[in-house]
Amino acid sequence: MQLNRTLRPALSALSISTRTVPTLVGMISSDLLMLSLAGTISVYLRWFLDGKFQPLLYWQLLPLMGLFVLVYAAIGLYPGVAQSPVDEFRCVTIGTSLVYFLLGVTIFLRQSGEVYSRGIFVMAWLLSIVLVLIGRSLTRHWFARKRWWGYPVVVLGAGKTGEMVVRTLQKRPRIGLRPVVVLDDDPAKHGSLHGVPVMGGIDLAPMIARSRRIPYAIVAMPGVPRVRLLDVIEQHTQTFAHLLVIPDLFDFSSLWVEARDMGGILGLEVRQQLLLPGPRLVKFALDRIITLFGGLLVLPFIILIAVLIRLDSPGPIFYGQTRIGQNGESFKAWKFRSMVQNADQVLHDYLEAHPKLRRSWERDHKLRRDPRVTRVGRFLRQTSLDELPQLWNILRGEMSLVGPRPIVDEEIPRYGDKFALYTKVTPGLTGLWQVSGRNNLSYKERVNLDAYYVRNWSVWLDLYILMRTVWVVLSGEGAY
Repeated sequence: MQLNRTLRPALSALSISTRTVPTLVGMISSDLLMLSLAGTISVYLRWFLDGKFQPLLYWQLLPLMGLFVLVYAAIGLYPGVAQSPVDEFRCVTIGTSLVYFLLGVTIFLRQSGEVYSRGIFVMAWLLSIVLVLIGRSLTRHWFARKRWWGYPVVVLGAGKTGEMVVRTLQKRPRIGLRPVVVLDDDPAKHGSLHGVPVMGGIDLAPMIARSRRIPYAIVAMPGVPRVRLLDVIEQHTQTFAHLLVIPDLFDFSSLWVEARDMGGILGLEVRQQLLLPGPRLVKFALDRIITLFGGLLVLPFIILIAVLIRLDSPGPIFYGQTRIGQNGESFKAWKFRSMVQNADQVLHDYLEAHPKLRRSWERDHKLRRDPRVTRVGRFLRQTSLDELPQLWNILRGEMSLVGPRPIVDEEIPRYGDKFALYTKVTPGLTGLWQVSGRNNLSYKERVNLDAYYVRNWSVWLDLYILMRTVWVVLSGEGAY
């Protein structure tokens, strides 16, 4: 009772939205809208090309939309919070494919396959995956910063880890967890943490969870002794439906980690995808097949770009530079030439005339208005078309479609202890840093993204990056 009287005024002053229904309704509505759109586009595109069927026939399948919602819910796509984009991509692909497979089998068994078009079926399947992912991304883009979006969360621990958790969740509202209260037993830490109130000791957690109906708690105390940590979890977090524990495993793989029960002992299984022959074989096959067919498709563009480069400025069409590949072996990476011939002299003269830009150049090796870049080269860089000749490097096995950015010898010191991670895989035509801001990122952020990619590599991560690359190239995000 004393605790209630102490806490009540503070809780009354706590103005938070604890409604979770809007987020759930928003995600389900987005999915249904996009699935309907995928079906409509597929049916009417086929009808436009052929026109020998009644589109109304397919409206009979509309009630089956509920099956998608059931399957999506069963594989954890709702409410759509605290899930990585890569895992969401994997779940949407698997869930959508499963429903279309069941529909196909059902139609076949009912011997009504001749009524429905296989072309519409395949088109709707692929469009559904793409549009559902786009719909979810747009939904978060529009609503993630709204006060009613996401699930409120109590953070236990106001130390360095707690501060990092609060800062990360505020910086990335698309995760869908809103820190609303921080609790810590140290009175010196009470007050505020990035605008979130640090209200009192950890023993207040059950009461706050019940009174404000907060479903999530994050235990951010990786440094406390095991006995104390178990006491906190068993005594003060039983009222939360979802409990996330941050372990003392920073700079460790964070994707594809699963909890295992080994006779009452908790184990974390980290799938070392780089050592598994199956995923490596799939990556090898995807590299060769996509590069071979993609290369044939873009061959006319390659010829056109070569002509434009030759007409725009004197010099060779291609530019080769020695880069570091897998296992530290050197290879020559090819690009379309995007700079003038005497580039080094032009850069020297430019930095002499603009000394304020020298520091920026020495820090990131990038200039927003690089004087060495030709007119055609600027377009090629903005669209990333200057990288197309690296398809040849992929066919030779020196590069992959996705991987860390290929670096030169002078960059090795800047990678520090992460250089060993870099040499574990082949460099990529595109990569995590290219789809995460490209030239808008600092060099340190690029290195961290390369390290994250290697630690968490999987075929799903590669496919996710390839999909994101299409959008980044079309939008020109971070290109200059």
